[in-house]
Amino acid sequence: MSSTPHDPFYSSPFGPFYRRHTPYMVQPEYRIYEMNKRLQSRTEDSDNLWWDAFATEFFEDDATLTLSFCLEDGPKRYTIGRTLIPRYFSTVFEGGVTDLYYILKHSKESYHNSSITVDCDQCAMVTQHGKPMFTKVCTEGRLILEFTFDDLMRIKTWHFTIRQYRELVPRSILAMHAQDPQVLDQLSKNITRMGLTNFTLNYLRLCVILEPMQELMSRHKTYNLSPRDCLKTCLFQKWQRMVAPPAEPTRQPTTKRRKRKNSTSSTSNSSAGNTTNSAGSKKKTPAASLSLATQVPGLGAIPNCSLNPGRDGDLCHSTAVTPSGQFKEKH
Repeated sequence: MSSTPHDPFYSSPFGPFYRRHTPYMVQPEYRIYEMNKRLQSRTEDSDNLWWDAFATEFFEDDATLTLSFCLEDGPKRYTIGRTLIPRYFSTVFEGGVTDLYYILKHSKESYHNSSITVDCDQCAMVTQHGKPMFTKVCTEGRLILEFTFDDLMRIKTWHFTIRQYRELVPRSILAMHAQDPQVLDQLSKNITRMGLTNFTLNYLRLCVILEPMQELMSRHKTYNLSPRDCLKTCLFQKWQRMVAPPAEPTRQPTTKRRKRKNSTSSTSNSSAGNTTNSAGSKKKTPAASLSLATQVPGLGAIPNCSLNPGRDGDLCHSTAVTPSGQFKEKH
C-alpha cells in the first residue's frame, strides 16, 4: 500500500524542508515521535547551532526540564531552563550514546484552555551506548509533558521521574569473552547511574550554579556590562523587589459630591436683602452659619473675610449687628 501525504509517516521525495508546515492538533505523542526522528538525524558534526535549532523546534522559550531520581546519597531533583536544555541533550551523546529515543505507553491526555498535558506512567528512555562497551540502557519512569495548545505545539514543561533502569548486554558479547575473566568483570559493572551517564550528571550538577547566573549572562549580553556591574545591578533590583511593599489592588475612585458651605458674608447678604421676612430666613439658615452675634443682641463687630474686595480694596471687612437685629457692614 503506497503512502499518501495524509499519512503521518509520509516523507516527501523532495526532502524534509520541502514539506509545508502542518498543524499538530491531533495527538501530542506525535511530537515525541518527531523529536525521536530529529535526534536520529543527528551527526557527529552537529554543533551548538544544531542543538539550539532542535530546542527551538520542540521547546517553548520559557520551557523548563526537570529530572527526578534517587542516587546512593539520596533523592535528586534538577530543573533547568530553556537556555540550558540544548546542552543537556548534547551531553547525553557526549557520554558515549549513539542513539536516544523515548517510548510512551498508555499515556493520558488532558486538554486545557491554552495547554495540553500528557501524563505517561510507563515511559521508557532508551539509549544505545557504543563505549565503553556495546550496551542498551532502558530507563523507566513517569513522564509528564505540558504542550502549548497552538499550531507549533511545543513543550512548556518536561518532568521525568526515574524509577528504575536496566542495562542490557548482548549474549554474543558475553560468549565472545567467556574465557576472559577481566572482560567479564568489566561487563558486569554498570556504565550509568540511574540510566544517566557521568557527563549528564556532572552537567546537571553544574546547572545548579549556571541556572541562577542566567540573569547575569543575559544582562552582560544586552548591556555589555562588566560581571561586577551586572552582579551589582541584579542584587539591587532583587533588593528593591524585597523591600517594596506588595502592590495593593486598584480600587475605583468613588465620586462624592462635596457640599458647598455658604460663607457668613453670603448669609448676611441674603438676610439683608430679605429684611421683611427675617423670621423665615432664620429658620432657613444652617446651624453652622449661626453665630453668637445672631443670638445675643448688641454684640460687637464680627470679623469676616471675603474673596470680594471691599471699597478700599481690602479682602477683610467686619459686620456689625445692631440691637434691632439688622446687619450693617463696616469697612
